[in-house]
Parts: sequence; C-alpha cells; structure tokens
Amino acid sequence: MKTKISLLFYLKKPGNYLKGPLPIYLRITVESRRAEFTTGRECEPSRWNAVAGRVTGAKEAVKSVNAYLGNLEQQLLDAHAALVRDGALITAETIKNKYLGVGPKQRLLMTVIADHNERMKALIGQEYAIGTFNRYKVLERHTLAFLKENFNTIDFDISRIDFAFIADYEFYLRSVRKMGNNAVVKHMKMFRKIVNICLGNGWMNLDPYLNFKGKFKKVDKAILTRAELDLIASKEFASDRLAQVRDTFLFCCFTGLAYSDV
Repeated sequence: MKTKISLLFYLKKPGNYLKGPLPIYLRITVESRRAEFTTGRECEPSRWNAVAGRVTGAKEAVKSVNAYLGNLEQQLLDAHAALVRDGALITAETIKNKYLGVGPKQRLLMTVIADHNERMKALIGQEYAIGTFNRYKVLERHTLAFLKENFNTIDFDISRIDFAFIADYEFYLRSVRKMGNNAVVKHMKMFRKIVNICLGNGWMNLDPYLNFKGKFKKVDKAILTRAELDLIASKEFASDRLAQVRDTFLFCCFTGLAYSDV
C-alpha cells in the first residue's frame, strides 16, 4: 500500500518575536498527521520563498543553506524508503524518528541468551541444577551456529524472529545437527523460554511460536535384568577411565539417580 508523504519547509515565529531571522522548520505530513523539527538554519522573513521553501538570493551563504535543505529533504525521503523496505509502520513520526535515529533499542538474540545464562549460572544450587545450566549453554552454541549457517551473522535482531525463523531452526537441528525428535522438541522448548522473556519485556510484538507445534514420541526404554547388570559388573576394562564410567552407571542403576546428578 502506497503512503503519500509531504515535506514542507517554513519559518516559525516564536511567541516573543519582534524582528530578525527566523528558524527554518521542516514539517512532515502523512495522511493528515504531522511531525516537525527544526533544521538548525535561519532566514530573514523578507528573503524566504514560501512556495519553493527556499531562501532567495545568489550569495554563497544562501546557496549553502538551500543545498543543506535539499540534502535534508532527500534524507527524509530515504528514511521513508527504508521504512517501506522494512515493512514498518509509515507515519510522520516514524519517518522523523528514522531520520533522527530515534527508536526502540535494538535487542539482539545472542545477547538475550547470554544474559539469561549468566543469571541462571548465579542461581545454580538455589533454583537451577548444573545440568539445566549446561543444557542452556548447549542452546547458546547451537543458536550461534544456526545464525552463522542460515544468516551468515553472529547475532540477530529479535524483532525479526518469526514463524519461519522457528521452523528453520527446528529443521537445522534435525538436518545439520542430526538430533532425534525428542531432543529437538526439548531444545525448541528451551528456546521458547528465551522468546517468552522477549515477549514479556515487550521487545517482540508477535509470538513466533503461535502456530508451532512439537510432539514428543514415546520411546520404549530397555530394562536391564539383574543377570545383565552382573555381567557388566564383572567386565574387566584395560582403561581405568572406562571402569569408572561403568561403576558410575551401575551406581545409577541401583540408586535411581540420574547420570547427570551423579
């Protein structure tokens, strides 16, 4: 949809004005709504051409002001074109802010994940287990690798994360990382926590997980018999390291403790 934009240079009189040069303002109008700001230049009222929006005269100083105004006008048009390319909301205010470099602070995905992991690390033993922290460190590594693979970048503006990003990330885990279904579902669930942090802080407008679904597949776990455990226990290894791994595994079997906890 095309949006009509109008730019107007004019002189603005202050309330206590008596005489002398007046500041030149630029007014942006989009669909009858306006935004304005000072250009930082001045002009005597008698030398101002309101129709052309320029200073009259042939002196170098006049040419310099008019050249500045022409350049400013082009920069506003470029700002408008940039907003159109980005699919952003087009208003007089957003065009003004784009030109002035004013806007919401850019939030980057890897920065958010790193901050989350640092906070989690500080709470290990209180609210989180070391194993949980390690899984989020793996998430951090996989996410960085995904960004490099798919976007050739080491970080990503979270406002650009959409359903396609989530779907591509899941496909990357299955195809490139060769993860099984349940591992992928767990990984995407952890990534959703990061997305929820962004949504909760108002850094994202839409939930990219809205139409995303991941299902765990039932896995039939093999149960070792007492005879099989005895066979493992009696096995002799040439390496002390392997023997220690075997002993730890058997300890888990008899106590019910998770391997990561041990």
